[in-house]
Amino acid sequence: MVKKGLFFKMLATYTIIISMSLIIIASFLSYWFQNYFFDQRKEQFLDKSYMIQGIAMKYMEGDATSEQVNDIITIISKYIKSDIWLTDSIGYVYAISNKDHKEFMGKQVFGEELEQLRLGHTFEITGPYAGIFDKSVRVYGTPIMTEAGGFKGSIILYNSIDKISSPLKRVYEIIWISAIFAIILSYIVIYYFSQKIIIKPLAEINAVARKISNGDVNKRVYLKSNDEIGELAQTFNFMADSVEKNEKNRREFISNVSHEIRSPITSIKGFIGGILDGVIPEEKEKYYLSIAYEEIQRLTRLVNDLLDMSAIEAGEFSLKIIKVDINEIIRLTVIKNETKIKEKRASVDVCFEEENLFVAGDKDRLVQVITNLLDNSIKYVNEGGKIKISSKTKGRKAFISVFNDGPQIAEEDLLHIWDRFYKADKARTAKDSTGLGLAIVRNIITQLQEDIWVENKDKGVYFTFTLMKVE
Repeated sequence: MVKKGLFFKMLATYTIIISMSLIIIASFLSYWFQNYFFDQRKEQFLDKSYMIQGIAMKYMEGDATSEQVNDIITIISKYIKSDIWLTDSIGYVYAISNKDHKEFMGKQVFGEELEQLRLGHTFEITGPYAGIFDKSVRVYGTPIMTEAGGFKGSIILYNSIDKISSPLKRVYEIIWISAIFAIILSYIVIYYFSQKIIIKPLAEINAVARKISNGDVNKRVYLKSNDEIGELAQTFNFMADSVEKNEKNRREFISNVSHEIRSPITSIKGFIGGILDGVIPEEKEKYYLSIAYEEIQRLTRLVNDLLDMSAIEAGEFSLKIIKVDINEIIRLTVIKNETKIKEKRASVDVCFEEENLFVAGDKDRLVQVITNLLDNSIKYVNEGGKIKISSKTKGRKAFISVFNDGPQIAEEDLLHIWDRFYKADKARTAKDSTGLGLAIVRNIITQLQEDIWVENKDKGVYFTFTLMKVE
């Protein structure tokens, strides 16, 4: 596609532009040279016309014979390569340089231009002239004037256009052959540099893109170019890095989901299979069924969390922003988790700067945030340890913190604490953890355009997030 599309379009465009430019230049040069050539011949004629005027005046005064006049204008005619006629004051030809035109001797010519000559002006004619020239000619006429300004006749110089054009044809050939050669050379140069600078790099990028699309995500483009193509290659490599990272995350995600789902399904299958096969005693059936029920609840939580994550990442996680009392949400969440807290024999300290703290947020999602953070604290708090939940304001922001005095998080784990399925201490992680709770919390807070962070402090771990305070 690159070769048949972009390359040939670009090559054709550049070639057309250059061809049109050279054709215009060649046409201009041809026209300019033709005019220059005619002007030079005219100047040459005018320069020699003074000599001709001198001999013509001598002839009229009787100081020169007709043969002498004809001899002189014949010599000048051969020098300037143009035919010369001499006419008297009423336009009759009395001398010619070309003996083949003897039929015009004694005839009146250029009667229409006679008045112009009498006024001392020259004239030019290009083309056929009725009654005199059947073919196209180039004619110059200049008057013969006395010192007192009297009109005595005229000097007529003419050339056949075909005869004039013959030396010009060679010049035209050189101009147009040079233009054609320049067009061909430009085509070759454009072809070469387009291939080297644009087409081959794009083809390399295209080839790597195809390999990446076929699953070979570790391929990269290696181009050393300090231009837009080089920037494109760098951007492409950044994209490839992102694709590789996403592919790695996808594989890890599938692996984690498979592991999280396989474990409870294996337990459920084993317990129910044991009951059906009679391996488990009848008095133990209720106990193992309760375990299977807990595993089903674990699967339900995992599926719900996966659906939430999928909705968030697909941009389908809509929020209904209203005025919410975040303190009331904290109170209700603590009450709902009272059983879990008692099982851990932990104490919960709730500290509010004010009785009520109204913020802008989605009530159900804020309940989910507080629940997940509190659930995380309950999992990691030491047996008989302390959990503290506080809310305070600073300016137009509300700061909500959830603290537990469990083991602090290692520095290398702080960078990954918000990743899906990431578990810093897999040995201590509760069995019913899906590894998605904190990832969902961060995504909800991000959707609210707020911040959340974690820090080790006071021999424990603080999770803090912000909300916009409303009156």
